[in-house]
Order: sequence, then C-alpha cells, then structure tokens
Amino acid sequence: MGIKVLLPLFAILFLAGCSSDDSPNDPEGGGSGMENEGPDIGDGAVFIGFTPCEAGVATVYPCQGYDLLFQMRLDAFNANAANDIWGWTDPSTGNEYALVGLDNGTAFVDITDTENPVYLGKLPTATESSIWRDIKIYNDHAFIVSEATNHGMQVFDLKKLRDVANPPELFVADARYTGIGNAHNIVINEEMGFAYPVGTARNDDFNGGVHFINIQNPTSPIRVGGYGANGYTHDAQVITYNGPDTDYTGREIFIGANETQIAIADITDKTNPTEIGTLGYSNRGYTHQGWFTDDHRYYILGDETDEINFGFDSRTLIFDMTDLDNPMLHTTYTGPTSATDHNGYVKGDEFFLANYSAGIRVLDISGIDSETITETGFFDTHPSNNIPGFDGVWSVYPYFDSGKIIVNDTEAGLYVIQKSN
Repeated sequence: MGIKVLLPLFAILFLAGCSSDDSPNDPEGGGSGMENEGPDIGDGAVFIGFTPCEAGVATVYPCQGYDLLFQMRLDAFNANAANDIWGWTDPSTGNEYALVGLDNGTAFVDITDTENPVYLGKLPTATESSIWRDIKIYNDHAFIVSEATNHGMQVFDLKKLRDVANPPELFVADARYTGIGNAHNIVINEEMGFAYPVGTARNDDFNGGVHFINIQNPTSPIRVGGYGANGYTHDAQVITYNGPDTDYTGREIFIGANETQIAIADITDKTNPTEIGTLGYSNRGYTHQGWFTDDHRYYILGDETDEINFGFDSRTLIFDMTDLDNPMLHTTYTGPTSATDHNGYVKGDEFFLANYSAGIRVLDISGIDSETITETGFFDTHPSNNIPGFDGVWSVYPYFDSGKIIVNDTEAGLYVIQKSN
C-alpha cells in the first residue's frame, strides 16, 4: 500500500484533504448493475493461460514451485494501474472470486474454473481515480476505500456475483459511507463486525489514525469512535487476541504501522480505547505493514523504504509479542534480492510477501521460534529486474482453500498462481 510522498508522478491522482459528511450513509442503489452500458470497463480477456513452472520459468516469468494458472492484464479491465487485491469464497456455492483493486474502480473475477475465468464486472471509483484502493470483506460484502478525494467507503453485496446475466456488468454500490473522505486502507475484524479505515485525513478527528465503524448491518455502517493517539496509521491489523499474553486474552487488539513506529492499542471498548505501547527499530525507513502469526506470538513487519534508504536486501523484521506491553525484536529475515517489500500475509506456517519487482515470495516460517526462516518458492511478475522501487507486485491474497493465490501487479494486472504438483 505504497507511500504517497515517494510517488510524486502520481500526485495528481489524489488529494489528501477530506471532511466528514453530515449524512455518513449514502445508499447508491441495490441493483446488480447496468448491463454493458456506460463507460468501457474492459472485456476480461485472458492474456496468458495455464503455464507450468519448468526449468525456472513460466513463459517469461522466473519462478520456483508455482505455476501460472492465468493472467489478465490491466487493459482487460480498462484500467491504468493496479493496487490491492482480496478474495471471497461464496459460502453457498464454493465459487472463488478475485476482488481486484484498480486505479479507477474494483473488478470482480470468478476464478473457480481457471481454464475459463469470468470477468463479472466492475464497480467504478466513487469519485475520481487514484492509484490507492483497498478492499476487505465481511458477511459476504466488500468494503472499499481509496485515496480518491471524498471517496468514503463503498459497500458492495458480493452475493450479486452469483447471478450476473451478461458479464461484464457495470456495478453500483449497495451503500456508501461518507463519514470519512479519503482513506489509505481498511481493516476488518470479521469476528466482531467492525471496519477500521486508516490513513484518513491527518487533520480529522483521529489525526489520520483509525476510525471505528460498526458494519454488523453491512449496508448501514455506523460510526462509533476512533483512535489517533499515535498519529497517522498507514496500515494495520485488528485481531481478537488469543496469544501468549493472558492479560489480553479475548481483547480486541489494534496494531498499526504508523510511518515511524508500530502502535499497539486495546480497542475493545470503542468509547475508551487505550494505548498498550509503541515500538521502534533501527534503520527505520517507513513503517509500512505487518501481520501476526496465527498463534499471535510474532508480528512480521515490512518497512517500505529501508532497501532504498540503507541499501539492504529485502528486509523483514519479526517481533516477539509474548508480552504485548514489552515486545522485542526476535529476528530479521533478509531476502535474496534488493527489491522493496510491500504487503505480507501469514497462512499457517507460510508467509506470502508481495516483493514489488521480485514478485511474490513464499517463506517457510515453521522454524520461526528458532529464528529459521527460509524462502521455499516464488513467482516473479516483473522479470526485467529485482531492484528497489515500486514497480511489480503490490499485494497478494493466499487464503483460498483450493490453494489458488491471487496476485496484483501494479503494471501487469491480475495473476492467479498455484503451487506446482
């Protein structure tokens, strides 16, 4: 979820200022869309189909242990840039969908049959284009924010994807929350039914920190508070804590990547969130994004500019969170290239890292207790180089039960990959 201060060429695509609207819920209708009407939304053409990883390549893409199932380029969605990506599995049908963040909207692709993927349609941006867009889900609804001016939070009922008569369709949102303007990212704790937009206007009620929004009724979001004691939050995770620190068992814990530090807070009581502490580290560039291990003992953090600022190879920091009041740096993993690291997600004993120009890297973290972390595979969507910078893979979603992994490349679009047999 890239740093706007480092990308001046894209400055015209967003404005940081925003203000709360008097009416924070702005329904935009509930239809499935205007079939094949309105602006060009692309045709969803597959650029490359199934290509196994053989002798270290899948067509032109360097790889190890992961096959390409298919690729759709940006022109397939009539977009100019890609960003975040998330996934949804229909609980009734088992169908799997990619929710593809774009500069000018969000695309929805049925990836159930990867030999015949279906681009179902596109939800346009609420206001203007922006290279920053972020998506999470709750209760079969997608919640979408963007750095676009006064974008707010779009709410889209994913169940509509079951019955798209004439794909691709131009979709409309089912609701739009305008209690925020722009937001860099959105976090959702699905156990509690709350959405947490972060990276909003720095002069808002919570200093660009985190807003608390009740989404238990998805199309009627309700603002219930926020937290900004540690300033602007670029990205975050919120969990119902079940880790080794029994002082916080069952508490809702916020951990924010706040540009210059990690911020930890207990936000169980939305009317009275309390700071647990802050955490720094040496050779800090830009504290960008992190994710807990499944047992909540470790927090795996990426700093987005340390490779650029200090000349490191891709550096991932692992903090021991056994005592949330006193976390400590446990170990540091250094990757095989100098590419900038971006978003990373844990699934079991694996860490899936969007590594910009080095593609998607897969790390075995089963030996994390003994400080043993090993790269076991990769798929490089940016074969021209592995240098620091912001070209290549923005984000990855590894949580489908089928084992499919969806990857969004800023310039090359959607990739669906899977571990080789």
